[in-house]
Amino acid sequence: MSKNIAVLVGSLRKDSFSKAVAKNLSKLFPADFNLEVIEIGDLPLYNQDYDDLDQVPAAYTTFREKMQTMDAVLFVTPEYNRSVPAVLKNALDVGSRPYGASVWDNKPAEIVSVSPGAISGFGANHHLRQSLVFLNMPTVQQPEAYIGNVMNLLDDNGDVTNPDTIGFFQAIVDAFVALIKRY
Repeated sequence: MSKNIAVLVGSLRKDSFSKAVAKNLSKLFPADFNLEVIEIGDLPLYNQDYDDLDQVPAAYTTFREKMQTMDAVLFVTPEYNRSVPAVLKNALDVGSRPYGASVWDNKPAEIVSVSPGAISGFGANHHLRQSLVFLNMPTVQQPEAYIGNVMNLLDDNGDVTNPDTIGFFQAIVDAFVALIKRY
C-alpha cells in the first residue's frame, strides 16, 4: 500500500542546503512511498480573521486540502535565530486551523535540521519538536537528524556522495518508514 509523504522545506532560497538534503533523503525511500515537496512560500501570514469571517485565502484552502491527502510529513529546515524559519511556522499555523480541523493530527513526522555550522540546526530541530507535540504528530526520536557543515557534504550538483553520510541518511529514512508503518 503506497504512502504519500509531504516534504516541507523551511528555506525559500533557490539553492538552499535544506532543499538539497531533502532531495537526497527522498531518493532513499521505498518505491511505494510517494514524496512531494509542498510549496509553503506562497501562504499569506496566518490571520484567524480569514477563518472567522469566511475570507480564507485560496492558498490556505489549497494547502489544507493537499495536506489532508498526506500520510506523513518530512520537515527539512535550516535554523534561523535558534528557531524555525517564519515560513515553516506559518505553514504549521495555517494547517492547524480552524480550531478542531488540523491537517497535522496524528500524522507521523521526521525532522531534519540543516546548517553550514557545527551546531547543525539543533535549536530549530528542538523548537519544531515543541510545536509537533502540541499538534499531536508522532515524531521520530532516533536517530536525531542534525546535519552540520552541510556545504562539505554536497557536491557541485547538490548530491551527497560520502558513503557514511548516505548510510546515515538511510538510517534516518528507515526510522521514519518504520514510524509511518506503525500508524
